[in-house]
Amino acid sequence: MEPDLFTAAAEDRQEKDPAGSPLAVRMRPRTLDEVVGQQHLLKPGSPLRRLVGEGEGGPAGPSSVFLWGPPGIGKTTLAYVVSQATNKRFVELSAITAGVKEVRSVIDGARRASGGYGKETVLFLDEIHRFSKAQQDSLLPAVENRWVTLIAATTENPYFSVISPLLSRSLLLTLEPLTDDDLRGLLKRALTDARGLAGAVTLPEDTEAHLLRIAGGDARRALTALEAGAGSAISKGEKEISLQTLEESVDRAAVKYDRAGDQHYDVASALIKSIRGSDVDAALHYLARMIEAGEDPRFIARRLMISASEDIGLADPTALQTAVAAAQAVAMIGFPEARITLSQATIALALAPKSNAAYMAIDAALADVRAGLAGPVPPHLRDSHYQGAKKLGHGKGYQYPHDLPGGIAAQQYAPDEVHGKRYYTPTRYGSEARYYDVVERVRSRLAGEAGPSGSEAGAEAAVPAPHGRALSNGGRSRDILMSSNVADVERSTGD
Repeated sequence: MEPDLFTAAAEDRQEKDPAGSPLAVRMRPRTLDEVVGQQHLLKPGSPLRRLVGEGEGGPAGPSSVFLWGPPGIGKTTLAYVVSQATNKRFVELSAITAGVKEVRSVIDGARRASGGYGKETVLFLDEIHRFSKAQQDSLLPAVENRWVTLIAATTENPYFSVISPLLSRSLLLTLEPLTDDDLRGLLKRALTDARGLAGAVTLPEDTEAHLLRIAGGDARRALTALEAGAGSAISKGEKEISLQTLEESVDRAAVKYDRAGDQHYDVASALIKSIRGSDVDAALHYLARMIEAGEDPRFIARRLMISASEDIGLADPTALQTAVAAAQAVAMIGFPEARITLSQATIALALAPKSNAAYMAIDAALADVRAGLAGPVPPHLRDSHYQGAKKLGHGKGYQYPHDLPGGIAAQQYAPDEVHGKRYYTPTRYGSEARYYDVVERVRSRLAGEAGPSGSEAGAEAAVPAPHGRALSNGGRSRDILMSSNVADVERSTGD
């Protein structure tokens, strides 16, 4: 940052009275070697190493970079290290308060510094996703001509929030979430370092585990909670931060949940089984426990996607779409907002009609394949496009379904070994009810049995519901189709 009288005075006061600054500020790394995590970005010759002057020289200068990742994993810290280590002119702006005028002022200053003193400028722009397209456009000439080397930080996906021309002129560096080991090392350093707590208190193992849980991979949150717990312990004359003291100081109860142990799998299993059992309240309870314990939201989203196919399937085909959309949203926004998305998906899945027919079907087919029931493909289905294929009889006798009434040809598709096997058994629940009779009609026609002809062959004129009640295309048919059990059907019809 460009020095001024007030900045210099503030830095001098911080050196004389470290306790006047938050612990998270005092413990900021001064060199890249002190940075925890992100080792994939700190290898020799990496863009960040070149930004601090390591390995400079030759015709290739350091590139502008975008730092993308959730809050608290080191974006601002990396920029701070560059500002301390580089011999370049360093300017910091925040997209929350800065506009085009401030950006142009920095660019003009960079051109003067370069022309007058041969001094290069590094511009750190935080929260760049808050800039409008016009504001981002104002950066293009400076980045393209390297009047400034840009370090831009964002918590949102740059492919959605940053204009393409600016991205194409920079390198995108994706920061990975901090692991518990990363945070554990940071906490130990903060406890003993003279800039931190200087050994005033210790951190027992159970308190450390709880602190890691509430941090959720956020270094700033971890240090803030540590500072609160340490202040409370010192005020009570205690030499260690007990679990009770930490809970009191951060007002957050310890959740009995070990992400690396049995509780991790037990709670995840309970979540899925509650969804399978349609108990939406229990499902939300277990979801809350996983969120509060600092579980990776991507892990939760993956479990929901599996449940959507395993336990719901074609009873509600939109369940998988909901789960996939939730997983994509979670990857983009992260916590704390991701809790809302996960809640929406969990509620939708818990209340959806259930069917494991798709799950049972593929497992039955796999069992036969693994048992050796995988004979040769029937000749009429084999590829007949290459030269000489027809001489081998490939494709001979194949009937093109689109040329036939109803679009179904009475011919064999499965190998002889499994011909006639039935793997898919649809239920009468939810939307899958419409497949129940359709699959029977299709199987009959494939076997060459008599059936309706023409357009009626593929139609679903009337799909019987549970208890043999026919569903027409009008009235309350959709409500009945979405019913998950016989009792729901009876209630919806007034029985």
